[in-house]
Amino acid sequence: MPNFFTTCSLFCAFYSIIASFNGDFTKAAWAILLSAGFDWLDGKIARISNSMSQFGMEYDSLSDLIAFGLAPGLLIYTWALTPFGRIGWLAAFLYVACTALRLARFNVDSSSLETRYFQGLPSPGAGVMIATTIIMAYHIGWVDSSKHITILLLTFFLSFMMVSKIRYHSLKKLELTGKIPFQILVITLCVIILIAAEPQITLFVIFFLYAFSGPVLALLRKLFSLWKKAREKKVSDVKV
Repeated sequence: MPNFFTTCSLFCAFYSIIASFNGDFTKAAWAILLSAGFDWLDGKIARISNSMSQFGMEYDSLSDLIAFGLAPGLLIYTWALTPFGRIGWLAAFLYVACTALRLARFNVDSSSLETRYFQGLPSPGAGVMIATTIIMAYHIGWVDSSKHITILLLTFFLSFMMVSKIRYHSLKKLELTGKIPFQILVITLCVIILIAAEPQITLFVIFFLYAFSGPVLALLRKLFSLWKKAREKKVSDVKV
């Protein structure tokens, strides 16, 4: 069953590539979102059913490279990066290459990493960030400005975040069974209502916050550490 959902994710990724070639950018973006949904399901079902295998892990990794590396890279290039010429296709290639490096590092280090955190932005998060950006752009009528340099900078940002060592929270502790805290249930209900009301904008905001949560939290932790050291030094100087 997990491999079936992995195949569904791969199918959506392939459709996204075809849609990008045909200029159906919103369909291509929604296909990447659907692929991410199947990718989340295959991992969750594998853990619940205790059916994880080395074959499934390798198959899932190859599928992720296409679904969240190649498909988003081609989508962002055909949608917005072609006017930048060589810089545009090099940025798209950098994104695909960083996705491959991110997945290879995860496969090697997965047994020794904390399950609560990812090291670097996970490739599905980067791919969905690109997809939701395009969906939101068409929703608010920003299509004429799609070739803006901010899209190029976003591509570089996502690429470097994937291969960085910045920690991102994972959803592996999110269980589908057992008791759910009441506060989490209320928050989940509010998110579902927002997605139902304005799916294009809400999904973009959610994944935008997630993509930037890593560097922002890392900066806050660094500032807190410096403040704590300065406070300890001040206290020690007073005692002396």
